[in-house]
Amino acid sequence: MTEGTIPYISPARVTVLGVQPGDPPFRIVEIDGEVFSTARSMTDVLLSAAAAGFTIHDLDDPGEVRWVGGGKFHWSLAEAS
Repeated sequence: MTEGTIPYISPARVTVLGVQPGDPPFRIVEIDGEVFSTARSMTDVLLSAAAAGFTIHDLDDPGEVRWVGGGKFHWSLAEAS
């Protein structure tokens, strides 16, 4: 196989890291590889992207959002066990 046949997959602009302890628990949002904000819900992720100047059209699209340590419905530490 040559390099010309390998598809290029661009990284997601938004990465949502695993749940962190807090009251309430939160997740760290990175945009373009830099820590941007914290989120306590999917809405916060969308608002962070909007504040950075772009719109997320599909939270399930790995080309738009990369979920680390749990998906878009994972917002508490109890879910990790």
